[in-house]
Amino acid sequence: MSSWSRQRHQRMLFLLLLSVASGQGVTQNPKDCLVFQSERGSSISCHSPAELPSYLPADTVHLVVEFFNLTQLPANLLQGASKLQELHLSSNRLESLSAEFLLPVPLLRVLDLTRNALTRLPPGLFQASAALDTLVLKENQLEDIEASWLHGLKTLGHLDLSGNRLRKLPAGLLANFTLLHTLDLGDNQLEILQPDLLRGPLRLERLHLEGNRLKVLGKELLEPQPDLRYLFLNNNKLAKVEAGTFQGLRQLDMLDLSNNSLASVPKGLWAPLAQPGRDMQDGFDISNNPWICDQNLNDLYCWLKAKKDKMFSQNDTRCAGPKDMKGQTLLAVAESQ
Repeated sequence: MSSWSRQRHQRMLFLLLLSVASGQGVTQNPKDCLVFQSERGSSISCHSPAELPSYLPADTVHLVVEFFNLTQLPANLLQGASKLQELHLSSNRLESLSAEFLLPVPLLRVLDLTRNALTRLPPGLFQASAALDTLVLKENQLEDIEASWLHGLKTLGHLDLSGNRLRKLPAGLLANFTLLHTLDLGDNQLEILQPDLLRGPLRLERLHLEGNRLKVLGKELLEPQPDLRYLFLNNNKLAKVEAGTFQGLRQLDMLDLSNNSLASVPKGLWAPLAQPGRDMQDGFDISNNPWICDQNLNDLYCWLKAKKDKMFSQNDTRCAGPKDMKGQTLLAVAESQ
């Protein structure tokens, strides 16, 4: 389970506790936010039709403000909440944020801005956010992103930019994020990735690139990330994976190349993933590609026979040609070799 998945699970437990607390009479008025107190501090959850509090308790560590359809946040929302660690603002209609918005909460570790209408972030937003570990900007309206928007983030481990409209990424975007372990760029409009995109992080484990418009997976992209464990490239337009692309990957556990335009792959591509100890323990998927089942896939056939128990969608992984092979599963062809 990823760190963000664990955090979402913990948040569900938190909301369950709030509902129990509400049922026990902790809060009665539907216009009041739910408040749960623990040894860590106060956790506050506000959902419409509740009214946003005019001030937060000084010991607030967890704040949820969701489903209000807010286009702007109250300027003083976080004033006095210097101990805040998690802030969830998903499912509003936020169009912009003030550069000073996070100044009162220097201990903030999680910022969730899922499903808003942000088209940009103000430079300086994270000037006091050195403790921020998780930044989720999923399902906003970002068409571009500038590296300067993220300046100040020193311990970022999880960055989610999925579900936006990104067409390209700037040079040096991740240069200072040495602790980044999860990068989600899925469901954007990316056609090309700069070869040095991943040269900043030192311990990347999960890379989500699914749902873009990528046509070529270049050899240099993954070289800086030998410890990558999960790689999602499904639902792109990949017609080419360059030779040596997987060469440095030491412990890849999951690979998804399904729903692309792959007809063949270069000789030796799969060899690094066939080394002893690399068992792809969480599986792989190469289905729904127009594979041409000739001798150029010999390496792939060998790999499939060795790893068939880890193969997803076996019945949907079929030959598109040549004519006498069309419709056969790749695994059947491999086992006949």
